[in-house]
Amino acid sequence: MNGQLLKVENLTKHYPLGTGFLNKTVPVVRAVEDVSFSVEAGETLCIVGESGCGKSTVARLLMRLVEPTGGRVLIDGTDIAGLKTHELRASRRRMQMVFQDPYSSLNPRLTAGQIITEPVENFERLSRKQRQALAADLLRKVGMRPGMMHRFPSEFSGGQRQRLGIARALALQPSLIIADEAVSALDVSVQAQILNLLLDLQQEMGLAFVFISHDLGVVEHIGHRVAVMYLGRIVELAPCEALFANPVHPYTEALIAAAPVPDPTRVRLEVPVEGEVPSPVNPPSGCAFHPRCPLAVDRCRIEVPPLVPMADGRVVACHVRAPAADTSGRPVAAASSSLTVG
Repeated sequence: MNGQLLKVENLTKHYPLGTGFLNKTVPVVRAVEDVSFSVEAGETLCIVGESGCGKSTVARLLMRLVEPTGGRVLIDGTDIAGLKTHELRASRRRMQMVFQDPYSSLNPRLTAGQIITEPVENFERLSRKQRQALAADLLRKVGMRPGMMHRFPSEFSGGQRQRLGIARALALQPSLIIADEAVSALDVSVQAQILNLLLDLQQEMGLAFVFISHDLGVVEHIGHRVAVMYLGRIVELAPCEALFANPVHPYTEALIAAAPVPDPTRVRLEVPVEGEVPSPVNPPSGCAFHPRCPLAVDRCRIEVPPLVPMADGRVVACHVRAPAADTSGRPVAAASSSLTVG
């Protein structure tokens, strides 16, 4: 790692349901609530959680495709939320995005070469020779033949289209790439090819990734650190190996226990989690996970647990497993996890 590239502080996004009338309070969807993390150069931070937990909203907030309700997103110390239009445009060169669906994220009327070079031409004029050289070079980087630059997206397979999306993201030589479910629409064999491609590009170019996924197998393969989200909040953030070896938050335990195991001889541990994810319009008081948590105590129903640092470098938001300091300011020893995934 080569120093902090991205820092997110207390990032929040609320979507109002309608408009206020006669100063009445308008209900809001609390899509993202007080999210903080950082990413170093050359690091992959994975964000996981159930559908609707706010993962993709975080991605859009990082790119400032939607405006935050609160908090800050800093790239190399500069808060992009405060940038004017022309300043934000210049900062786009530092961060790019690979979208989930390789079929709808490419313009069907442009050739592969035009799709790749279009981002660069938004900033500078290129000659025909320069465009072709750039497209050829990036196609080689993502494992495709330069001659494919003259084809249209409809002539490519799903894996080739996602490679094309990656080539487009690399065109501006960014430091950070945000990959939102970048392999979820692909077959398993193609997923492995794309993941290995991303790892090779990271090693070659020193890229940092924010990799959003619901597939824990993919996350375990590609991630350096993992942030687990539940109902808009981060409940555990830990080094990848530590998180899978010994999850602390009960929700993290449940996610890992529910993941498919490819080895039929491996014993699966059951973690009892009942009920549905609460509505982000009317989230539970206290810890949002307490209605489904087998460890919940009275404090969980009243107080929102803060993220508490632990000895192995992770942070966890759980009153039972990682209690915060007591009223005198003395730290309370965190309880160890009851589940080990081996």
